[in-house]
Amino acid sequence: MFDLNNLFQKSDLIPVIIQHAETRDILMLGFTNKEAVELTLKTRTAWFWSRSRQELWNKGGTSGNFLHVQKIMTDCDTDTLLYFCIPDGPTCHTGAHSCFFNEIDLQ
Repeated sequence: MFDLNNLFQKSDLIPVIIQHAETRDILMLGFTNKEAVELTLKTRTAWFWSRSRQELWNKGGTSGNFLHVQKIMTDCDTDTLLYFCIPDGPTCHTGAHSCFFNEIDLQ
């Protein structure tokens, strides 16, 4: 069993990348703490820590667009998580499939 304390040695909050489990599209980036990871493992839906509201939130709790976690990976430094998820609907609060749709011109 993986020791969750290893994830939070450097910080109480770590980034979590959400990737579609089937299409491999990157859907969003959020932040999580130990309690949110524990809730994610328990419910198999993605929980985060809202930095703006300073509270736990279950993605989809209001919209119904839950992220069903299929697999969790950690990076080589054990300070970032990757959740492979199946979404119930659009991931972005704007209604977009992904939160990543604003391109920056490289000119």
